[in-house]
Amino acid sequence: MTEENLKAIHPKTFKPKTTDSKGTTAAPNLVAEINLSECAAGKIIIGDITYIRLRGGKFCYLAMWQDKVTRRIIGWSLELEMTAGLVISALQKAKGRGLVKAGAIIHSDRGSQYASNGFRQLFQQSGFRQSISGKGNCYDNAQAESFFSRFKAELMENGVFEDIQQARSEILSYIEGYYNRVRLHSGLGYKSPMEFEQELQTKNGGIKRQFFV
Repeated sequence: MTEENLKAIHPKTFKPKTTDSKGTTAAPNLVAEINLSECAAGKIIIGDITYIRLRGGKFCYLAMWQDKVTRRIIGWSLELEMTAGLVISALQKAKGRGLVKAGAIIHSDRGSQYASNGFRQLFQQSGFRQSISGKGNCYDNAQAESFFSRFKAELMENGVFEDIQQARSEILSYIEGYYNRVRLHSGLGYKSPMEFEQELQTKNGGIKRQFFV
């Protein structure tokens, strides 16, 4: 082939689409103009979904919710299907741990999972406010995208997991054992998310910052 100057045709790598906004109802972007320096932890939560490669060309899907102020991953869920239940389960875990405050803004992209009846019922029951990125604007949810970029580079290194059980175990270790507790962030003054969260709670003699919205 080299002698004849021929090149093989390679199939394009398949990547699952994790955002399908067709037919979804829009909600305003409530976080666009917020000054994070005036916000308390637990009041602005951002979320997204990504795919995880498994052996044999299969995929599973990770939904996560992250505190926008502290960058702590407060809830996540991993399943073989990308349903509304995936994001609901992750948010319920965060809520159950007491890491989402009353009246919190919950921000995501325009995926159909976030427009489902079950997801919005959770908002009504919990008193949360929904915020959605602008159509075609990936920068509105850039922090969540940034987490997934680091997650895949640091944990997966372009590799694959054997199965969903291995993926769940490795992701648990990464998020709860490393990312939240150990990994330093320049945007947090080179502190880990949980260290920064604790600093907020004890700042000024234990007085927490107030949420201005």
